[in-house]
Amino acid sequence: MKSPYVNELEPNKLITTSFLVHSKEIRQKKSGEFYLSLLLADRTGELDAKMWDNVAEVIDAFDRDDFVRVKGLVQIFHNRPQMTIHKVRLMDDSEIDFGDYFPSSRRDQDEMWRELRGIVAGIANVHLKGLLCAVLDDEEIARRYRRAPAAKHIHHAFLGGLIEHVLSLCGLARMAAQHYSFIDADLLLTGAILHDIGKIYELNYERGFSYSNDGQLLGHIHIGLRMIADKLRDLPQFPPALRSLVEHMVLSHHGKLEFGSPKVPQFPEALMLHYLDDMDSKMESMRALIQSDRQVEGCFTAYNTALERSVLKKDLFLNPPGISSEPLASPPLAPLPLAPLPLPQDALPQEPSAASPPVKDELPQEATPKAPAAAPPAATVRNGAPKSDSAFADKLKQALQPAGASEGK
Repeated sequence: MKSPYVNELEPNKLITTSFLVHSKEIRQKKSGEFYLSLLLADRTGELDAKMWDNVAEVIDAFDRDDFVRVKGLVQIFHNRPQMTIHKVRLMDDSEIDFGDYFPSSRRDQDEMWRELRGIVAGIANVHLKGLLCAVLDDEEIARRYRRAPAAKHIHHAFLGGLIEHVLSLCGLARMAAQHYSFIDADLLLTGAILHDIGKIYELNYERGFSYSNDGQLLGHIHIGLRMIADKLRDLPQFPPALRSLVEHMVLSHHGKLEFGSPKVPQFPEALMLHYLDDMDSKMESMRALIQSDRQVEGCFTAYNTALERSVLKKDLFLNPPGISSEPLASPPLAPLPLAPLPLPQDALPQEPSAASPPVKDELPQEATPKAPAAAPPAATVRNGAPKSDSAFADKLKQALQPAGASEGK
């Protein structure tokens, strides 16, 4: 087993490991010297690599789809890991465990094949069932169908990807047929199983994923129609109208002319197949992009040309590094202000009355001690008049008396 894998590489460390060469370009420095720009890969992802020095010694030693052992330094460049290669050598196939370098389905291929045959066995339409059995009973088709990827790069681009994609579509097709009562479930399932059948010959997947000569010249839609026609020659009782529906579903499953479909979907099962196929491929593309993204910082992936967007890494967005995912304890609540108690009636401010003018500098009513009720003291009388409170008051009273009042004494 190789070690480390791409997803285990750490920056600023010198490592020695092996890779599959996905691409190799010979470029020129400003000085005129050559350097190598490589895309290296294993089953966990891809890694950009550059070899700046001693290129002449290895420039013809290996090529694309070869296995190489490299020694180099991994660093971060433009927010992504990149290796500067110091040494590289071609590896012999005897040194290779192919499972280390090719991504593959997490599901067992034989298990998926049994599930697919079970779906075919449950189809009620004898003509559609007979066509599917004729295709899948072919040993070469069966071998390739188990192993083929569903695409070179865009979706389910791993060994066993085609059959995993088809099984996912079959599950979606069953649910759609239950929801829309006018959908023919057998016809929709047949379209799901056969729509990408041509990919088993469109792609090469022995030492890497690439297009075959027929894949370049014809494409999987035409190859698939040719395969179906070969099997229908042995099924003379197959209804011609039903054959046209099956062929139309294969022709139109990309949905639009600009997406490579010679025809657009023109009946419900064909349109449903297109939408389910498109949805399943995009969901897998998002999952794979998030899983394999090598951006060091941020919670968005690099821009994806197939999806025409960057994708949010939701788990990282919700749980940033270094921040606990535990909910924060609620702070203690501040005490609520108490409402003022109602004052007694005798403590409320009173309107001044004319009979008893307010006294200045009077203490607040609640601060004035209450004396027990008692009879008012008898006024002191002097010369038949109440005793004044002060000498100034006596003089004022005398001044206000009418003339001659004091002469009657």
